[in-house]
Amino acid sequence: MGSDRHDDADRLGGEADRLHARFGRRFEAGDVIFREGDQAHEAYLLEEGRVRLIKRVRGLERSLMVLRPGDLFGESALLTGARRSSTAIALSPVLALSLDQTTLHGLLEKNPLVASRVVKQLVRRLRDAEDQIEVMMLSDVQSKIVNALLKLAQQHGEDGGNAGVALSISPMELATRVGLDVDTVKRGVQQLREGSYVRVSDERLEIPDLDALEKLYGLLGLGDEIRGETGATRAP
Repeated sequence: MGSDRHDDADRLGGEADRLHARFGRRFEAGDVIFREGDQAHEAYLLEEGRVRLIKRVRGLERSLMVLRPGDLFGESALLTGARRSSTAIALSPVLALSLDQTTLHGLLEKNPLVASRVVKQLVRRLRDAEDQIEVMMLSDVQSKIVNALLKLAQQHGEDGGNAGVALSISPMELATRVGLDVDTVKRGVQQLREGSYVRVSDERLEIPDLDALEKLYGLLGLGDEIRGETGATRAP
């Protein structure tokens, strides 16, 4: 049994090495992988490092998301004649599989490792989109931050996390998820820290008691309801 697992690990490792040798591209921190408006020729499957996606909105750059290993990005290249809808910048040294439309279709048909990763990525994107819609519907800044942390903790639990959850996330990544500026998010996290709801160390955020954070989220929602009812009563 142990020998079989070892053989499977060797096989998958060898398969990944072959993919890296054939399709891998490396970028240094600060490199622009592609720019918004450029013709889209390849999609990328991130293997190592972190990538930030940004988009210009009314002349200002807005951060869309920070990608980690396992994420697929630049998938607009899968549509013939498409252009990039955002700019991708390497935040650290990056290794990514560069896949044009024909190559990716071939890999999806013949390579179960790539096919599985792409399917998981698409499911994650759908879940993230639903989470962002939920966050947009919240009016209170603290509710947005707590909601995002609870969603991340839930995902962590699905991957085998325990009651005490440690999340590897930077203030910029959290700000991107909730649609707020970094300074506002830092102030919100500091308030949670002062209330002992979270502990922060570098880019790791620990939630020692999920139940306490969930109760806080409920209280924040109750506060929103009370403010909404008060506002409606005062309206002429």
